[in-house]
Amino acid sequence: MIPTSYPDAAEMARLTARMLLEIEAVHLNAADPFTLASGLPSPTYIDCRKLISYPRIRSTLMDFLTVTVMRNAGFEAFDNVAGGETAGIPFGALVAERMALPMTYVRKKPKGYGRNARIEGVMTEGQRVLLVEDLTTDGGSKLSFVDAIRETGATCGHTAVIFYYGIFPETEKTLGDHGVALHHLCTWWDVLAEAKAQGTFDAATLEGVEAFLNDPRGWQEAHKKA
Repeated sequence: MIPTSYPDAAEMARLTARMLLEIEAVHLNAADPFTLASGLPSPTYIDCRKLISYPRIRSTLMDFLTVTVMRNAGFEAFDNVAGGETAGIPFGALVAERMALPMTYVRKKPKGYGRNARIEGVMTEGQRVLLVEDLTTDGGSKLSFVDAIRETGATCGHTAVIFYYGIFPETEKTLGDHGVALHHLCTWWDVLAEAKAQGTFDAATLEGVEAFLNDPRGWQEAHKKA
């Protein structure tokens, strides 16, 4: 079923943040920071993969994401929905079902045998493809997926994510310079606001996280391990 009537963007952002907090997908620790894939420290970590195990939340957020994309990009804007390996695959499938569109997925790199393909499923020249992922930080990882889609002769001018960090100013420019518009449900700012409202974490933790959100690069430089 294609959703068409849902709350405005601000309320969807608040509810998304609330759901992420409810299932403990949000991890905050300013005193003992997490190490990201980049090797840099961060007092925040989010695990959107947990969402697939909560049917009511999963269904609601996929409705939110679908209606957000249709409101922003158009109701007849796409011919194919592609999930990015690996976290984007289930969400891509769920959005494709709601939009009544074919679903494909994009590998991070060719699988190294057989057809050596990066695109799985049927994607054809001229199709307008929506790339779906769980989250984006600085937008860089999306570009490889977009390029793989475009190599088939299809177009990809939009990517949709549940969670957007919303703290690195270069993100939307990086994507925009590549001809890609970003659609998302909530950011760290939304999560911080809801965590404060609920009292989910202690004040010291929230203060440390807010300092990071206001100056992420400076915070990371100051907290690098020797």
